[in-house]
Amino acid sequence: MLALTVGLGAWQVQRLAWKTALLTEIDRGEALPAVPLSERPGAFRRVRVSGAFLPVSARYGTELRPLPTGALIGSQVLGVLRRAGGAPIVVDRGWAPADAVVAMPPGTVELEGYVRPADHAAWTSIGDVPGKGLFYTLDPAVIGAALGVPAVAPYTLVVLGPAARGTYPDPAATLPRPPNDHLIYAITWFGLAAVLVAVFAVYARQALRERRMDA
Repeated sequence: MLALTVGLGAWQVQRLAWKTALLTEIDRGEALPAVPLSERPGAFRRVRVSGAFLPVSARYGTELRPLPTGALIGSQVLGVLRRAGGAPIVVDRGWAPADAVVAMPPGTVELEGYVRPADHAAWTSIGDVPGKGLFYTLDPAVIGAALGVPAVAPYTLVVLGPAARGTYPDPAATLPRPPNDHLIYAITWFGLAAVLVAVFAVYARQALRERRMDA
């Protein structure tokens, strides 16, 4: 048990270093100006791309948001951007209430956002409802095929922008930042290791005392 708890504590220290470096990379990428979207975009960089939205849309996920008028259930509004010289892109335009009707912007638009790698459904995933345009796994290949656009880029562009004021969709304000709780986990595992050592020391002391008494 001591080897196990120390090993888990050391693993969490390694995860802490990795997560800290990742968050630093995200901060650096967010601070830099947006660059034109390339065919092999890197993660955690602000990118920009222009094109025209196809007349198709879908919704992704479910999210409850507190608003001044009360909490509302909504989801992310998805569209497909057709661009020159590249595959169409599934675009996460932002959050909107479930009952909100969101129109696609007409004509050519220029978007700024970040690239999100594709997710893939697991056996624990909530099932998509393609017939109603509802998806719970952000897999652009599956979403594009359901919308009649099978040859989409293998990632999603998540739009970044200022907070919406009474208009939808409401785009993401920042790049995503995963939680960094590894220091707490490391302290927990090393603490358990220390408790094991203390318990064993008490046990060993008592055992030696009893042996001396028997002698």
